[in-house]
Parts: sequence; C-alpha cells; structure tokens
Amino acid sequence: MMNLTYLTLICASSLRAAASAPSGPWDDFNYAPSSRTVYPTSVYEISGDVVNADNLAIPEGDSARLSSAGSWIALDFGREVGGIISMKFDSTTSDDASVTLAFTESPLFVNPALSDDSSISAPNMSVDGVITIPAPLGSGLWTQPTGTQRGGFRYLTISLVEGDSLTLSNVSCSITFMPHVDDLRGYKGYFYATDPGMEDEDLLTKIWYSGAYTIQTNIIAANEGRVQVRQGWNNSGTIGIASPVIVDGGKRDRTVWPGDMGIAGPAAFVALDDLVSIRNSLDEIFSLQDASTGGLPCSGPLISCAAGRSDTYHAWSLIGAYNYWLHSGDTDWIDTNWEQFVAGVAYLTAKVDTGAGLLNATGSKDWGRLGGGGFSLSPNALYYKVLLNGADIANALGDANTANIWLTNAASLKTALNDALWDEDAGLFFDNTTTTLHPQDGNSLAVWFNATSDDRKKRVSEGLTGNWVDVGAVAPELPDNVAPFAGSMEVHAHFEAGEAERALDLIRLQWGWMLTTNVSVQSTLLEGYTSNGSLLYRADAGYTDDASYISHAHGWSAGPTPALTAYVLGLSVTEPAGRAFRVQPQTAGLPAAEGGFETPLGWFGVSWTMDEDGAGFEMNVTAPQGTNGVAVLPVDGEVTVDGAAVSVADGREVELEGGAHTIKTAPATPYRH
Repeated sequence: MMNLTYLTLICASSLRAAASAPSGPWDDFNYAPSSRTVYPTSVYEISGDVVNADNLAIPEGDSARLSSAGSWIALDFGREVGGIISMKFDSTTSDDASVTLAFTESPLFVNPALSDDSSISAPNMSVDGVITIPAPLGSGLWTQPTGTQRGGFRYLTISLVEGDSLTLSNVSCSITFMPHVDDLRGYKGYFYATDPGMEDEDLLTKIWYSGAYTIQTNIIAANEGRVQVRQGWNNSGTIGIASPVIVDGGKRDRTVWPGDMGIAGPAAFVALDDLVSIRNSLDEIFSLQDASTGGLPCSGPLISCAAGRSDTYHAWSLIGAYNYWLHSGDTDWIDTNWEQFVAGVAYLTAKVDTGAGLLNATGSKDWGRLGGGGFSLSPNALYYKVLLNGADIANALGDANTANIWLTNAASLKTALNDALWDEDAGLFFDNTTTTLHPQDGNSLAVWFNATSDDRKKRVSEGLTGNWVDVGAVAPELPDNVAPFAGSMEVHAHFEAGEAERALDLIRLQWGWMLTTNVSVQSTLLEGYTSNGSLLYRADAGYTDDASYISHAHGWSAGPTPALTAYVLGLSVTEPAGRAFRVQPQTAGLPAAEGGFETPLGWFGVSWTMDEDGAGFEMNVTAPQGTNGVAVLPVDGEVTVDGAAVSVADGREVELEGGAHTIKTAPATPYRH
C-alpha cells in the first residue's frame, strides 16, 4: 500500500509536470525528440534497384520502391532511438513478396541480413539476425509486435528478400522509453557552459545532454526487459514489480543493475528529476534480498545475478538507496526499508577480517573487470561509503546508536585501507594485498568517497593520468579497455581532489571522443571500447570478440552529467530533497556556467560568471523558500549578498536561506582548483 507521504510527493510531481527547466541556448543540445513518433532523417545506403529512397527520409512523405529481390535501403534516424517500427506497404507486384528488417546502433554493422547482437554475443554477429515480415504482405499499415521492439538503434535496413517489387512509405519508430513522460524534451534540469579553449565551445554542454539522453533511453516499462534467446531477440520480459525501471542499456541488457545506478541514478536526478524509476528499481532489488544473510542480488531479472555473487554491487544497492532518499526526501520509503538496509550493512560488516581490518570480498563479481575479491580496494571503498551514508540515514531516523557504531567502523576501515593498500612510490592504491596493480575503479572510489587524505587525493588524481591515451582513460583492471563506468568514477575523483581542470580534460578527451567518433551513435554514450578506439570491448572477457554486442546507450557512462552539475555548476543537496544545499563551483578556467535541477521542494538554480582576469566573481542562487544552504566562493575578497556586505566564514563560505540571491566578490587573488 502506498504511504501518504510518497503519494503527496507523486501528486506534487504531477502538478509540476508541465514545469520544465527554463528555455535557452542549451535547448539546442538536447538530443531527445520532440515527438514519440520519429522518422528517418536520411538514407544511409542503398543497394540494388531502389527508386525514390529519399522519400523515406521525409515524414509522411511519398513512396519509395524496391524493384527487385535483394534490394535494400538503410535508413538513418540521426540519433539513438528505440521502440516499435511502423511502415505502410503501398503495393506489391507479386504475392510472394517478403521483407526483412535489420537494426544496428553503429554504422559499422549496417547489414541487410544481420542486426547487431543484443541477446547473446557471438564472434560472427550471428545471433540476432533479422525480423522477417512474410508473404503475403498485403497493403496498408504494418506495425512491429511489441515483444520484438528494438530497444536501441540508429540504423534500420529494409530488404526485399522475395518478390518482384515493393512500394512502401511512412517508415517511423514509436519511442517506448520513458513511457510515463509525455514530453521527452521537458527536462527538469539543465546545464550550460561555454568552453572558449576548445574548437567546439559547446562540447561540455553537449556531453551533459548526451548523458541525460542516455539515461532517458534506459528508462523502460517493467514488462519490456530482455529475454535472452539463442536466435533473434525478445524484449517482452518482466524485470520489475512496477513501471518504469531504470536499466543498464537501451539495447542490452535491459536489466536492473544496481552498480550502474551508482552513476545513472544521480544523472537521472539532476537532468530529469526522474525518481520513480529509481525507486521502482530499488524496490525490485530489495524484494530479492536473502532474508537469512541480508545479501542483495547483483542484478534483477532476467539475468538474476543472485545475492552473494557481488559485494560491490551489493554495496552499490545501499548507496543507491541513500541517493534516492537524499534526492527525493522520501522518508517513509527509507523507513519502510530500514530493516533491510541495516541487514544489508550487516552482511558487509560480517565480512570484515578482524586482523586485517578490511572487508574480505567473497562475492568477487563486478562490472566486467578482471581480478577482484579478497582484501580489494573497490569493495572496501564502497563499504566505507555505505557506512557513512548509513550513519546519515540512521541519525535522520533517530537511531544515533547505530549511526555511532557505523561511524566508528568507518574510521577504522579508513585507517586499515590506507595502511594496507597505499603504494607510496606510485602515489596510488594497490588493487588488493596480493597484487601490484593500481586500478582505475578502486583508486577513483577511494578519492571520490573521501576514504583517504587530501594529500593522497591529489597524488591519486595525478597518478591516474598515467592511464590516459588518445581516446580516454584505460582501466588497468581490464587491460586495453576504456571503461566509462570506471571513467565516470575517475571524473568525480578529480573534482573531489580539487583538480577540476584535470577532470574537464578527461571529460573532453574521453566523452568528447565517444560523442564525436564515427563508430558511435553520436548522441548517447558507449558502454566501453578499446584503447585504440575499436568496439571490441571485453572481447576476451565475456563478449567473445563481438564488437556489435556493446551497448551505445549505457547509463553507467553518464558520469559527467551529475559531475558537471555538482562541481562546475557547484550545486548539490546535502539534506533530503534539498532542505539543505551547497553551492561550491570549481570554475576550472571557464568564464561562466549556469543550470539547476528540481526536487520535490522546488527549483534550485545557479549561474555564475568569472572576470577575465580571475579577480571578480558573481553568482546568482535560487532555492525554495524554507531551505538553507552554504555557498563556497572560488575567490577571496570582500563579499556582498544582495548588495549588502557580509562576513564570510573561512574567507569563502556564505550562509544562505531559500529565495533568490546575488553574491559578488570584490577583485581578489583566485586560487586554482
């Protein structure tokens, strides 16, 4: 039964449904379509005897004709889309005419006889195949069955495989992602910053919106998940107890993965204020908790990675619960699930070795990396974050005793982690006590979650750049692979270390490559790729040399979206729903930025400008009445708030109440982030 508080939240959200982020030049970079019915934007390729193919790139345009068997048309929808294909068969010249449809995200795999793989990987891209529309075709509108919808694609190839001739028109796709939203472009948050040092000054804004659109393509109905079949594909599986849910990717796996939600959840919040999909996904994961051990599954159905297999994804589930509570203010939900949360923490605590002081990860499955398990860095950094988050929730619920126990455990864990795993010579953490590997994921998490000292944060930030190549940051724990999930962690780590310019350098390098390379969909974000820019991600680590299998719209790659909001814009909530908030821009050489997001309490917005010489700074902050916050200024100097001089704590901190405020500093010497 739905509790009253959350019903109120939903009602408030419904009342706000028409209220989107303000309009502005940033809207030009929103990749979401203006209608749920989308049409091809161009003809990518034709083969055989094809007449008037360009008509199919005109919405509700005239007909095109395939005039002989074996002829085909590859249509380009211009961006990642996903859903149900419709087309009109106008006429055929024989009763035996039949048609096939093939789909792909990357143009590398446009093929009249094969779709890129989504069900199972295979080295010859042989699993998914095509959809056959058999003879007799008849005339009139044909619509694809929902179960065979393609969750993510950019290119559709229509082939006449039998018959003399076929005339068709009005090819379209009905978008099925984000089914609970009428206006796909009606984002509740926005971000805008020009980057004068770049050839494309709008690259950072484009990257923010590509992450937001990626998340949209990952929010689907709970009865439209992937069913793994040996031939073809099937997207009619039940993957949650309520719709919508947030999954790992539009094309695949179309499954709830709590690790992925560690990045996708905050992105969904700052861009879309889409908390219902997060809640429903967490409800599915918590419904599968092992009552005897407290273990949480590492995925939902239909992959159904069981409790006990992944200690990292178990921890990510608990972090996801905290993030949902923080962003939504849904205290009734966290109170209802509190006993399960406590059991989940106890599950991890029971794995702490009393001698080493570290968690011994017996569930070693993770995001696809090699190694793991034992006294590994990532599960310990995640456990540390779980303890801190849990203590915040416990205090909010009036359980001070539990909070104190968890804070004590966190302090001990932090000491043990730094004593056992720090490599002073390299300025990085070891992956575990039995290897000399310095992982991208664990080092990034240790910094992002403040599990080490400020000095070590700086050293880790610098050390991680040793993995950078022309297309991004290689993950040593998955050699020769660029993993944007771990890269998203690294982006946050550089910001947390106070190295904002380095964070932006990585965003420009890795996400700029993903968004512009001609092997991608150039609108949403890749699951992963190799150090030379090929799509053979995890080729010998589970994906059987199938470059077509990777997802081109994977929410775990959307890390820059929440990071740019939290660190460059500087806006974050520090108490549930933003009852308390923080504004701390890291300007990183940019001249200005603006943006904001919405919570159940209302709109939070920030805009700031920095003088060309870095001496003066002005910031406008808007927050709902009844909230309070802190603004931390990026320059020293005398400060005015709404025209009145104010004393500033520690030289830079200004206390704010809800409302609209203008904060200015007199010329002062900037410090570098």
